[in-house]
Amino acid sequence: MTEKNKIKVLITKIGLDGHDRGAKLVAHALRASGMEVIYLGHRQTVDAVVNHAIQDDIDYLGISFLAGDHLHVVPKLMKSLAEKGAADHIKVIIGGIILKSHIPDLLALGVHRVFLPGTPLAEIEKFIKQDYGTNHLR
Repeated sequence: MTEKNKIKVLITKIGLDGHDRGAKLVAHALRASGMEVIYLGHRQTVDAVVNHAIQDDIDYLGISFLAGDHLHVVPKLMKSLAEKGAADHIKVIIGGIILKSHIPDLLALGVHRVFLPGTPLAEIEKFIKQDYGTNHLR
């Protein structure tokens, strides 16, 4: 994959949850697979994440949740992306401690994919690469 066609992924955590080991592991695995990965770290705000994602022209925005606040944060995130005209271009993927019963609600909000605990890193990488090839031809 040429530098111009590299898949660009931003990984971060929104809110006060400081447990970022999983997000760091995903960021490292995606970077090792050849993707361009920006890791913002934890304790970010929705506005900061959206502004960063737009400024860096990312393809995928990966958010990790472990504190159970995903149903509160994701609507704000999706609304902000839509208001800034980035909801169609930036695919939101989330992971972490997510109840299976919450997945339909998250998908209805516009989340592209939800990865639950224990998902192999190779599965996340494979999903992004296949999805990018199908939906993000540049």
